[in-house]
Amino acid sequence: MDSLQSLPPLSTLSTSVSSALNAKLGTNHDLTQAPSIVAEFLTQCDDLERNLVHLNRTLESNLASYASFSNRIGHLFGIVNSKLTDLGSSVCLRSSVSGSHQCKVSILILIFSSSSSSSSFVFEFVHEEHWFYLILFLCGNFCVIDGEGLGEELPSLAKEVARVEAVRAYAEVASKLDNLIGDIEDAVSSTMNKNLRKDSSAQNSEETRMVAIKTLKVTEDLLTSVTKARPQWARLVSAVDHRVDRALAILRPQAIADHRALLTSFGWPPSLSNLTSSSLDARKSSEVPNPLFTMHGDLKRRYCENFFALCRLQELQRQRKSRQLEGHNREVALHQPLWAIEELVIPVSVACQRHFSKWIDKPEFIFALVYKITRDYVDSMDELLQPLVDEAMLTGYSCKEEWISAMVTSLSTYLAKEIFPIYIGQLEEESVTGIRSQARTSWLHLIDLMVSFDNRIKPLVEQSGILLSLLEDGTPRKISSLSVFCDRPDWLDMWAEIELDDAMEKLKPEIDEERNWTKKVQGADLSNSDDYKSPAVSSITFTCLSSLIERCRLLPTVSLRSRFLRLTSTPVIIFFLDCLLLRCQEAEGLTALTDDDALIKVSNSVNAAHYSESILKEWCEDVFFLEMGLDQGEHPGESVAENSGSEVPIEEYGNGIFHEEIVKFEDFRTQWVEKITMVILRGFDARCRDYIKNRRQWQEKSEEGWTVSQTLIGALDYLQAKMAVIEENLNRVDFAGIWRSLAAGVDKLIFNGILMSNVKFHEEGVERFGYDVEVVWGVFRAWCLRPEGFFPKVSESLKLLKMEKDQLEDSLKGGQKRMKENGIRHLSVAEVEKIGKNRVYTK
Repeated sequence: MDSLQSLPPLSTLSTSVSSALNAKLGTNHDLTQAPSIVAEFLTQCDDLERNLVHLNRTLESNLASYASFSNRIGHLFGIVNSKLTDLGSSVCLRSSVSGSHQCKVSILILIFSSSSSSSSFVFEFVHEEHWFYLILFLCGNFCVIDGEGLGEELPSLAKEVARVEAVRAYAEVASKLDNLIGDIEDAVSSTMNKNLRKDSSAQNSEETRMVAIKTLKVTEDLLTSVTKARPQWARLVSAVDHRVDRALAILRPQAIADHRALLTSFGWPPSLSNLTSSSLDARKSSEVPNPLFTMHGDLKRRYCENFFALCRLQELQRQRKSRQLEGHNREVALHQPLWAIEELVIPVSVACQRHFSKWIDKPEFIFALVYKITRDYVDSMDELLQPLVDEAMLTGYSCKEEWISAMVTSLSTYLAKEIFPIYIGQLEEESVTGIRSQARTSWLHLIDLMVSFDNRIKPLVEQSGILLSLLEDGTPRKISSLSVFCDRPDWLDMWAEIELDDAMEKLKPEIDEERNWTKKVQGADLSNSDDYKSPAVSSITFTCLSSLIERCRLLPTVSLRSRFLRLTSTPVIIFFLDCLLLRCQEAEGLTALTDDDALIKVSNSVNAAHYSESILKEWCEDVFFLEMGLDQGEHPGESVAENSGSEVPIEEYGNGIFHEEIVKFEDFRTQWVEKITMVILRGFDARCRDYIKNRRQWQEKSEEGWTVSQTLIGALDYLQAKMAVIEENLNRVDFAGIWRSLAAGVDKLIFNGILMSNVKFHEEGVERFGYDVEVVWGVFRAWCLRPEGFFPKVSESLKLLKMEKDQLEDSLKGGQKRMKENGIRHLSVAEVEKIGKNRVYTK
């Protein structure tokens, strides 16, 4: 017992120890576990001691590191102070103290490159807390540190170090860019000096130019990376761009001047003096060889190098524009004609214009010459020059297409400057004097030549593999001589007016010819044309429309095509619709559509409207018309409605360019089909009026030998005769609408005139009424299998009349539910009760 130590007093134990003992020793049984509890406590104490030793060592290490860091900072401060003293006039330090912890320092660092040029960059930092400034002067290999104190917290130090690192990176990039710009300017200056010296080597000049282009490429790559990684350095990028633009303003004209000199040296453009009007249609010009194929040796090498340099320069310019236009519609501005191909086309165009001036009155020779030159030299573009463009990584360009496009553009420019103004003057003179001249004929002839030229050029373009490349407002623009109208929409309006007048002059005599209204369409555009039974005049009208549409298919933009169609096709369609309406109104005014000739005349007009509607709907499903249907007009914010003169909801823009005309044809058909139906119904009503008024017949047996009432026969004969005329002359769709409407009208007439007029039906009358109804249904059985389905009220009324008394009474008592069980679905309860009360049972 003496070996055991006495326990300390309970009051000396801490709260945590007391809680731990109470948790471990709660019962007498827990006392037997005391040795293991003691061992557990001893193990925990050993672990805590080891952790304490580790923490002490870590603290000592961190304190030593902090002391070392502080010593380095102090040493750095000493170096900085000595360096600042030596800066002298190179560094201007101005500081003003506001309060105890505010300062502002402006430091100007001049970085001199190893080249002949220099640049200056200004850094200004403002901070309103405890802070210090650190600038690493890379070129001078020294740094500056200033401030009122380091502070006591490491986070502040880390923040300042990060700021210093950003300034160091800025200075590095600025220095690198300055060196690159200096190299570029030196190369450009060297190129200029060599060009001024006549004895300088052309090869050395080209090599110097390529060095400048390669350095420009490195500079642009660096600027691109800076723009993406450091957008806040926009002023640095702008300063470099300004100096690069100055270098390019010298480099590109020099390269183009050298290129033109090379073209002249190997005989470009080829001679056109030996061409005659008879040789313009020849497949190849055997007398004039292709200079691009005949050059060889050093001349060919120099030309290829210069061509390649121009392509590299253009690709570099595209890369710069792509970076500068980031976030904008870059595709519109990035695509430019290929510079090197333009230089080939310009002298050819100048040479051609000497011949064009002789052919003002014979423009077909102009188009023939341009086509011949374009075709004869297009292969050399692909074989010789395309590999150089690919090597320069000038993506999206086809030399063949660029050649064709440039030649067509030169033709359009000449037409706009020399040919069209002459025709415009003649038209203006014609409008003043009132004397009709050949101006309109000459205009249409010129358009014919332009369309024919574009159709001949189109296969050459398709062979290039890139059908559309020129961009206008983000949409593809076709290569076409008709692009002359892009910049002169007033000329397009004038052309549309001339085309419309010409089309109307040809169409009006055809419409006035009565035979064209009686003869049916032959060889129609629609596969099921027999169903339309349309007069030949409708086919003639749409042949005229098709001609107008084909004229505008080659217009280079959707907006131009849409505008042309609205100015030409729409008036023709409206004119034709007015003719249809006039013929129907004449027929209605003469006989009120009571005779067969009037019905045939109206039916022909309805057929023509149906045919026209179907043709327009079929056209609107074509991509060519869908594009124009989505077009919003030639001016921003202008809607389709503003162009067509009526308001169209915005949700209908995608319905097609002829949507309004289609709706008008539909309304016309609906209106006159309803009128035909009403005329026949009125005639039927007038002829069966005695039949309806005869109330006693439903209480008597049928006449001997008759299964149908004699007073109904005349009305049915009239109905059959009119329906036969309509069926023979009207298209199937509208005829189906007429006979269905007639069935509904006859159903309503019989139901209201007989069944709802309180007529008493005896057994014999029900049988007689059933015979009559069956005959009426028989008239319509030629067009449907169950005509009773189109007479819902009469057929259900007859079913009620044929019911036994008990069944009828049960239906009346059961209400709507019971009526539906008995097949009565189109009659109301009141109508059923009324019919039931009028049913007389003799038994």
